[in-house]
Amino acid sequence: MTAPLLVVDTPSLLYRAFFALPKSIKGTDGKPVNAMLGTANMLLQAVADYRPRAVVCCFGAEAGDYRVKAFPAYHADRPPMPPELEHQWELAPGFLAACGWSSLDAGDLEADDLLGSLATLESKAGGKTLIFSGDRDMFQCASQQVTVLYPARGGPQLIGPAEVRERSGVEPFQIPDLIALRGDPSDGIPGAKGIGEKGAALLLDEYGSLEAVLAAAADPASEMTARTRAALTDDPDLLKAFKGMATLQPIKLKRPKDAPLDTRRGAATARELGMNRLAERLEKFDVARA
Repeated sequence: MTAPLLVVDTPSLLYRAFFALPKSIKGTDGKPVNAMLGTANMLLQAVADYRPRAVVCCFGAEAGDYRVKAFPAYHADRPPMPPELEHQWELAPGFLAACGWSSLDAGDLEADDLLGSLATLESKAGGKTLIFSGDRDMFQCASQQVTVLYPARGGPQLIGPAEVRERSGVEPFQIPDLIALRGDPSDGIPGAKGIGEKGAALLLDEYGSLEAVLAAAADPASEMTARTRAALTDDPDLLKAFKGMATLQPIKLKRPKDAPLDTRRGAATARELGMNRLAERLEKFDVARA
């Protein structure tokens, strides 16, 4: 079986680990290393479970320029990064590189855009991709060749097209349409007032796309309720902008080369940072069996 490419929403994992593990876990400099430790442990488990041909850790802007230009309130309510996480963020790429895991930065775009672009590139080459992310926006990438590894209690869940349909009521390619209609509070996208997730899914099941939904709302002969029609016709251009914001942007990249886990360098760097148990895990990690 062909080994998949594992692409990682590093910001998502760092934040998740930071809030899941106590800040009392500190390194040699006396500062917390909980986010790096938790992220490394999640990645090691994924390497053991899925034996990827390479691991690519993606970073990017907190709020992509094109998204902010389309809707200035995008991510506006998100609190600033905690200082205890900020220094770990700076150390993370060097530590990840020591483990043999490459890092890519999307610049003015977001890590999501890198994840989607890498998955597309791998699919075109005939390979398979695992996208490790806690962001449901990534469900739009699910296909026969792309699976989302979604963090959850009890371990990450594998999300393919069937799971996307079960969870959201729409096909993967309709996820941006769904976000535009129902909104996304975590990103500051309000959606169409009063539509909600269930209503949005029903509309997309009937009409297929946001554009078709808006066309039906503008048609006096359609059977939409007055309330739904009003929500959709209040500012249709803004809803289209929301869809554009939810749609991943392509980034030109080269297909990553195979890169095995470097347990020796990873363990040495973990010890330098004060993560001794992680160093022991890396030293005992059986790459051949993984």
